[in-house]
Amino acid sequence: MSKVQEFKIQSIGIIRTPFKSSTDVPIQSIKSGIQGYIELSEEFRDGLKSLSGFSHIILLYWFHRAKAPKLQAKPYLDSDLHGIFAIRAPSRPNPIGISIVKLVSIEGTRLHIAGVDMLDKTPLLDIKPFVPEYDNRPLATSGWLEKSLLSGEHSFKADDRFENNQNQ
Repeated sequence: MSKVQEFKIQSIGIIRTPFKSSTDVPIQSIKSGIQGYIELSEEFRDGLKSLSGFSHIILLYWFHRAKAPKLQAKPYLDSDLHGIFAIRAPSRPNPIGISIVKLVSIEGTRLHIAGVDMLDKTPLLDIKPFVPEYDNRPLATSGWLEKSLLSGEHSFKADDRFENNQNQ
């Protein structure tokens, strides 16, 4: 049995989006054309050097309004319970989100992005460049989700089932 470790983590900026509550937020960034921007903290400005050449970036962020973690939940695209590590719900032991977004432009410490699928004022933990040669997996499979994706009988919009509305 492994020992649980605690880590210190800090926000490097804030993600600004038009979404004030999780209702109708796209559940994956690829299903969103909505624009937003990142307000990167000034102390991290030098970390943006050479980023402008990338068309897409990977954002790691904190689900700051997620409900308490559950080890099983019904995801947006299915009516069955699944283990938290088999779904992308925000109510998890470490509420870390990941999205690949289009990098539209950089103005100082403001990064304009498209494809946002997170709530306004989401704390940003890290930015990584998206590299198609490394990040695409053409032979990857989608487990239980394949049946749901093939049926086409679902919405790619969120509701408030995982949102803690007390943190507004």
